[in-house]
Amino acid sequence: MVPSSYDAFFTAVATGAAALIGLLFVAVSVRDETIFGPKAVAGGEALAITAFSGLVNALLIALLALIPQDNIGYGAIILAVTSIVGSVRLHNRLNRARSTILLGFAVAAYLVQLGYGISLLINPHNSNSVNNISYVLFATMVYSLQRAWSLLQGKHIQVALAAAAQNPQPDSGGDPGPH
Repeated sequence: MVPSSYDAFFTAVATGAAALIGLLFVAVSVRDETIFGPKAVAGGEALAITAFSGLVNALLIALLALIPQDNIGYGAIILAVTSIVGSVRLHNRLNRARSTILLGFAVAAYLVQLGYGISLLINPHNSNSVNNISYVLFATMVYSLQRAWSLLQGKHIQVALAAAAQNPQPDSGGDPGPH
C-alpha cells in the first residue's frame, strides 16, 4: 500500500509524464520522416520508442499508486517485465551496438523496479520499497526526457550523417561521368 504522504509525488509524476508524452508526440511529428517509415534515419525510432516506454511506465505506476488501498507491486512487476522485454527486443531488432550502455541502464532500472515490486507483494506496507520505486520513476523520467530531447535536437540525424561520411556507399552504376 502506498502511504498517503506520496500522493503529491505520484500526482506530480503522473502529470509530468502525461505532459511529456504529449510533447514527445509533438517532437515525433516535427521529425516524422526521420523516425518512422521507409526513409527513417537509424536511431530515430529507438529514441522515440525508449522515451515513450519510459514515460508510459512512470505514468502508469504513478496512476496505480494513486488508487486507494492498491498494491503497486503488481503494476511495477508487470510494467518492469514488459519494459525489459520490449527494450531487449528493440535493441536486437535494430542491432545497435553503440546503444548497449543505454540498454543496460534501462534494463537495470526496470530490474530494480521489478525487485521492489516483488518486495511490495511480499510486504505491502513496506514504505522503503515505495520510496525506492519513486527513485526508479524519477530515473526513468530523466532518461526518457534525455532521449526525447536528443530526438528533438536531431542527434539521430547527426549520427547517421557522420556514419555515412565515414562509410561512403559506392556508386550504384549510373553515368560513369566524363572520360
